[in-house]
Amino acid sequence: IVTGSIMVAAVKKVSAKAAKGTTAKAKTLKFTIDCSQPVDDGIMDAASFEKFLQDRLKVAGKTGNLGSNVVIGREKSKLTVTSEIALSKRYLKYLSKKYLKKQQLRDWLHVVANNKQSYELRYYNIHDTEQDEEDE
Repeated sequence: IVTGSIMVAAVKKVSAKAAKGTTAKAKTLKFTIDCSQPVDDGIMDAASFEKFLQDRLKVAGKTGNLGSNVVIGREKSKLTVTSEIALSKRYLKYLSKKYLKKQQLRDWLHVVANNKQSYELRYYNIHDTEQDEEDE
């Protein structure tokens, strides 16, 4: 019986430490979306993509509720989303794909993660599939 109570006390201490650690950290998240290929080719406008993200991004379940918690910036053809609150990188991919579908660019472009903190809009590699068809 004594060993069981010691285990319960140890678990409570560990969970208390874990709870303190999560509230003490205020982590800033920074994600980038590189649109340089389609913008350079003139098939997409980075400013309209930025506007789309500002209009559609939800914070606390409401669109247009960015406030000072989420900042969307643009440098030429790179969009930067900086967040003080929890924001999923996957959600940015979802919104990017939604924008491409709305602009009817989804057939030519796809969203690829090029590192842990960024996405890139790339063309589908159609050239390789044409060579495969010729080989068959």
